[in-house]
Amino acid sequence: MKVLVLNCGSSSIKFKLIDMPANNVLESGTLEKLGLPDSFIKFKKGEGEKTQIDKKIENHLEGIHLIFDVITGKETGVLGSLNELDAVGHRVVHGGEKFASSVLIDADVIKQIEECKKLAPLHNGPNLTGIEAVSKLLPGVPQVAVFDTAFHQTIPDYAYMYALPYELYKEDGIRRYGFHGTSHRYVSAKAIEKLGKKESKIITCHIGNGGSISAILNGHSVDTSMGLTPLEGLVMGTRCGDLDPAAVTFLQESKGWSVKEINNVMNKKSGLAGLSGVSSDMRDIEAACQAGNKQAQLACEMFVYRVKKYIGAYAAVLNGVDALVFTGGMGENQVNIRKNICAGLSYLGLEIDEQKNADLRKNGGEGDISKDGSKVRIYVIPTDEEYMIALDTLNIVSKL
Repeated sequence: MKVLVLNCGSSSIKFKLIDMPANNVLESGTLEKLGLPDSFIKFKKGEGEKTQIDKKIENHLEGIHLIFDVITGKETGVLGSLNELDAVGHRVVHGGEKFASSVLIDADVIKQIEECKKLAPLHNGPNLTGIEAVSKLLPGVPQVAVFDTAFHQTIPDYAYMYALPYELYKEDGIRRYGFHGTSHRYVSAKAIEKLGKKESKIITCHIGNGGSISAILNGHSVDTSMGLTPLEGLVMGTRCGDLDPAAVTFLQESKGWSVKEINNVMNKKSGLAGLSGVSSDMRDIEAACQAGNKQAQLACEMFVYRVKKYIGAYAAVLNGVDALVFTGGMGENQVNIRKNICAGLSYLGLEIDEQKNADLRKNGGEGDISKDGSKVRIYVIPTDEEYMIALDTLNIVSKL
């Protein structure tokens, strides 16, 4: 089955055309700067070289039309026609409490995704636009929605509730939802395979420009660091993470900032970028650390400390831990970050092998970096959210 996976952002569309169940990536790419004069699409066939086409693209409908043109183009594509496309899988950020699993998209599902838009206005809107664009261009092709929040619907109420008046939960849905669920589901399943036992206690660290940590008990999420929105939890690229909410009202009063201004600061000007004054990219920050930049050093220390603190908390939640998993851009590639996070966690049975950690990228980027005698395994597992979306799409559509 040929499945097109779409991830529609506010000004970008990522796509991957996958032949399932073999997980053979036929073509992939990104369309960026939607609505701007310098918009472009960058793509590649299989593992080939990337090609870029600069073209002004006004909106998501035009963008998806261009993706269809690329994947069926004589020179650019791998499909003879769109008739070869069997299904489309969409990443949808927020499913609220409505969706605990992936679903076939119909009018009722679209309505419910629309109702969740108030919880993620920057994400669910573009996700819906992508669904509507495919419906217009390929009305007969089945579509599946895969939700970032679905995997975390197994979290118990005492972990997802905030200690606010209960009616705010009942009337407005104010609670912890968690995100990166598709990634946490994928890497925890891979870790369970490596451990060779279903009854397991796993802590998954998805750390990149955005980051979250989850406690996984016997394959089910029981706690996660992100909350009502992706702002809560870790120090991230531009997001502040955990913050005393009184700081918000203090800034409103002392600086006269509007809700929009505060939201912009917390989401786009904070985190590693705001602390370091250098960049939101850890590679740039590590280089600045080596050059003696004190703010960059502080940013690194705070990032590592926050991750370590959540690991300790989730070891308590799980009453122990069998495996710690690193994934995401930083988790998969930043050797020093992994080493520094694991330092001082030997009391949990976590012992990193520095040589294995340093050599990992030479061995394909996936593996066990714990010492041979370590009671807890430390895995680096590259995430594959697109595969999970394609797999869910295959499983749902094949039953039609």
